[in-house]
Amino acid sequence: MKVLAAFRGSRRQPILQVVKSALATSAAWLLAGWLIPGPLPVFAAIAALLVVQPSLNQSVSKAIERSVGVVAGVVVASLLALAFGQSTWVVLVAVTAALLIAWLLKMTSGTSNQVAISALLVLGLGAATPNYAVDRVIETVIGALLGFAVNLALVPPVALKPAHASVEALGIEVAASLERLAASLETPQTSAELEELMITARLMRPMVVTADGALTTAAESLTLNPRGRRRRDELERLEATLRRLSPIVTQVIGMTRAVYDRYDDGLPAEPAVRAIADQLRRAAHDVRRVVRRTSPDPANPPTASLPALTAPLAIGAPSSERWILVGSLLEDLRRIHDTLSVE
Repeated sequence: MKVLAAFRGSRRQPILQVVKSALATSAAWLLAGWLIPGPLPVFAAIAALLVVQPSLNQSVSKAIERSVGVVAGVVVASLLALAFGQSTWVVLVAVTAALLIAWLLKMTSGTSNQVAISALLVLGLGAATPNYAVDRVIETVIGALLGFAVNLALVPPVALKPAHASVEALGIEVAASLERLAASLETPQTSAELEELMITARLMRPMVVTADGALTTAAESLTLNPRGRRRRDELERLEATLRRLSPIVTQVIGMTRAVYDRYDDGLPAEPAVRAIADQLRRAAHDVRRVVRRTSPDPANPPTASLPALTAPLAIGAPSSERWILVGSLLEDLRRIHDTLSVE
């Protein structure tokens, strides 16, 4: 199973991406072969295949990376071949020299590999003459431009749906965690139940990382995208929601930790604690209200329900043995209130 996981993804890439890659590669092969007679247009086909990325922004980056790498690799291979011929040792020296030059110029790992691959292909596929080198560079540029053109023409992808799903899933889990914490304050808890409560709360951190990554991908998909201007406001709403949820995650985990460390069997009977549990449920209601604003539903608009956490909680002094826990919970609850109150 580990061997399969090394080359299999968790899901298939969109079939549209496969079609675009095949179309761009075929078009680059045919066009470069027609414009530059001679050796097979391998460089053009590879460039087109690599340039078709999930977003136009990534396509531009890959096109530049590919073109720079090819030019550097072709120059290195051609100079060494003209000076020493095309022996086996020249190929090995060319690859090593290409990697060293890329390292000295602080190129990215992708560009560095491309320099070495281009040098190897030049020496392995044809005579490294000045004309051959120039033709390969032109061929690469043709493939890169065709790859970008196909990616632009055929429904440029917008990756907002996964971002919506990640942010909404995080909001739902934050609200559920607040309600679970409220329930733990009102009913007696065993050690196993407290342990489960703590572990479940900590699982929100990777959800924040996932949502942040999904928003980064969504932002990349809108860059240079003709459809991006119409969806920019949608992305900004998602980013604003994540900025509000992230500190709440920290506070909920802190509150859960405080309950885990300082829990005692008499806690549910403490009046101050029961009042805090009620406020936690109100906070969960308001978190769901915030999440609904990221993708308003006409049947259930966020304005249909008013904020429940309308004012900071004021309570009497708790029992002396529980004032540290109550004070900690109140401070985190105040921070949650402040975060949810910002409009």
